[in-house]
Amino acid sequence: MTAAARLDLRLNSTDKDRITRAADLRGVPLSAFVRDAVLREAETVMAAALTVTLSSAESRRFLAALDKPFKPNAKLKKAMTDAAKLIR
Repeated sequence: MTAAARLDLRLNSTDKDRITRAADLRGVPLSAFVRDAVLREAETVMAAALTVTLSSAESRRFLAALDKPFKPNAKLKKAMTDAAKLIR
């Protein structure tokens, strides 16, 4: 794998020593340790921000709504008609 982008990071010497020690304990290069740690954190942050959690009652209401036949309201019907006119 070839590196496509670079990320520079400024640390105080205490923080760098700690991270270097942890990388050594894992037996991986410092850059790989930092990359892996940052990617794990990025996944955690994105999962938390992009995941919707429903209560039991909300889940039941949501599933019940999915089971009902779809009936567009007047505004949606108009929007669909307007969109169809633009596409033609």
